[in-house]
Amino acid sequence: MTLMFDSYSRELLRSGIIEGRAGNKDVARRYLDRAIYMSSDHDAMAEAWFWMSQVTDDPVGKRKALENCLSNDLQHARARRALAILDGNLKADEIVNPDKLPPAPEGLHQAEAQRFMCPKCGGRMTFAPDGQSLVCEYCARHQSLNAPSASAEEKDFIVAMATARGHDKPLAGQVVHCQGCGAEFILPPDQLSVNCVYCGSPHVVSLEKSNDLLAPDGILPLVVDRDRAVRLLVDWVGQNGIKPEKKVERPRGLYLPLWTFDLGGNIDYTGERLENQEGVMRPQPPQGVRVSDSYPVLIDDLPIPASRKLSAPFVRLLPTFDLKPIKPYDPRYLADWPAELYDVPMADASLDARQQAFARLTRYLPSRLHPLQLTFASSARMTIESFRLNLLPVWMTEVWAGGRSHLVLMDGQNGAIESDLTIKADKSGGLMEWLADLIKE
Repeated sequence: MTLMFDSYSRELLRSGIIEGRAGNKDVARRYLDRAIYMSSDHDAMAEAWFWMSQVTDDPVGKRKALENCLSNDLQHARARRALAILDGNLKADEIVNPDKLPPAPEGLHQAEAQRFMCPKCGGRMTFAPDGQSLVCEYCARHQSLNAPSASAEEKDFIVAMATARGHDKPLAGQVVHCQGCGAEFILPPDQLSVNCVYCGSPHVVSLEKSNDLLAPDGILPLVVDRDRAVRLLVDWVGQNGIKPEKKVERPRGLYLPLWTFDLGGNIDYTGERLENQEGVMRPQPPQGVRVSDSYPVLIDDLPIPASRKLSAPFVRLLPTFDLKPIKPYDPRYLADWPAELYDVPMADASLDARQQAFARLTRYLPSRLHPLQLTFASSARMTIESFRLNLLPVWMTEVWAGGRSHLVLMDGQNGAIESDLTIKADKSGGLMEWLADLIKE
């Protein structure tokens, strides 16, 4: 009987959609209302409520229909997008067809930027490693950031995917107008902050006002200052028996971009569970019983590098960061500190996140459902719910060994170090002569 009613309700839903697309809203509402009353299938009810929102002109009724749709299917993308438009979080003219994305603009792009100078003496303000203030490099005046104590917020994945920002890469180049001396200079496409080449004043691009790229959501303030970074680098070189073949340059501080994703939904799986035969006289070998079920997905802050340039050492360094203290993004953190823009679009990174999450879960699923031999798994109902673009602090330098330069990255939060250098236990002398200038400077 239930199957018959569900089949009839789907016919009503189909008729309601046809009438709605034809512009016959009154007729469509009658069909949809009847479909909702007759149906017991959550997917059909979600679709009926969504179309009810499309043929309802009253904003209150439209919102109620969308909320009812999401109560039956929380991941209904079109309903979430429509609700975001209703709430003002998404503009209808920003929505793009992901299959026909607009071409990226060619040439240079005028970028808005903030300038950070001391209000007392006019000197450059730089971010202080105390994580709380800017400091003038001339008069030592401190200016509190008054940063909020709350954690950086995450963004709705469905809303971001509806706009070009979710798919775009950085522009070929950006022109920054210096508010100090009036000069204009080109900002490299992979950089978010820069110092004016004439007057030296620091500028940070205001991506919040850009229609092309997503602005950072969170930033992990720098904790390890340059002096401590030098000492940690010297200790690391000595402890690993590395003999540099050239002078080691002092480490340079910068911020690298990182995507983090929250995933939910379910993984549908099929497998065989071995069960012992009970109630028989002779012991029998375990029999395989076919099992089909779903496993809930709940993954928080899955990290995906947003830059390909320093990917290998950066990926190894990622587990050393504690992402809990991430602050809401504030451009003042980047005063006089270079920051790299992402070159991996959010849409591409989300595919990597899904792939990594699915591989991880299917690898551990048999042990969590022991004893189960997994024969099939599907990620069709696994969803990305939200994301965040973060900036992480690192110190970077190079060490010459084996006839070539090797990249060294240091976690600017706790001083952990990773490199593409193969560590060998070579305790030969002559180490300190290569590090003497590094320590003295």
